[in-house]
Amino acid sequence: MDTIHLLAALDANYLPQLRVLLTSIQINNPGERFALWLLHSGIPEADLAAVQGWCAHMGYDFAPVYVDDALFASAPVTKQYPKEMYYRLLAGELLPENISRVLYLDPDILVINPLRPLWETGLQGCIFAAAAHTGMTELANNVSRIRFGADHDYYNSGVLLIDLARAREAVRPQELFDYVAAHAIELVLPDQDLLNALYGPSILAVPDVLFNYDARNYSNYLLRSSGEYDVPWVMQNTAVLHFCGRAKPWKPRYLYRFGMLYRHYMQLADRQWAPFLP
Repeated sequence: MDTIHLLAALDANYLPQLRVLLTSIQINNPGERFALWLLHSGIPEADLAAVQGWCAHMGYDFAPVYVDDALFASAPVTKQYPKEMYYRLLAGELLPENISRVLYLDPDILVINPLRPLWETGLQGCIFAAAAHTGMTELANNVSRIRFGADHDYYNSGVLLIDLARAREAVRPQELFDYVAAHAIELVLPDQDLLNALYGPSILAVPDVLFNYDARNYSNYLLRSSGEYDVPWVMQNTAVLHFCGRAKPWKPRYLYRFGMLYRHYMQLADRQWAPFLP
């Protein structure tokens, strides 16, 4: 089997969540070989060494990629529009040309079943594969169609399977920067809005219930499936459990159903990573 190339893009504040994500991947993908590409603009060397040590122990390849600020000299960069929001869309620009496909995952994710079915998805000529949380409400999709003049759903940018060869041909940094400059007042979720506005027609839809399950919306998934997508079904079938939104399971008073599961993986990550942390 080929190596599954994973992409993360974050700063040092999200390293604890990256550790939980990687622990969940390792536990639920036995026998797989992974390579982790980490796009960053200044994570301390000691922290990178910890990730390197864990990956080496697990038999994973690890390649931190420092992203030079010079690339963003003409980009609108503010607190609302940090430079990191561009990283995943510019993966083709930032990763080596011998890498043809990569799977981007937000750090606020648990992987609870094998990733290979998603990794092996045929992209059918598209640049990206992504999921829209369409079963929750049609409001986001309808608003998206009006805002962007689009006829596609509003895709979540937290899980992206990327054809890097096509991305290198189609995704231009200056085009991203110019769009943000021209539409700054309209952007609500900047990285996600960029993905949908500029590349929506080049996105292959994949089922959110399998590959980008919104952990806030268990009741809606259950209702729309006439009771099929209960907790046992999710545990057996869902690969990517995404803790979307402001409420996060590592923070106090998290109320949604899968918070205890996340905290279990936090505990497992603490055990796994203890020998490698500075």
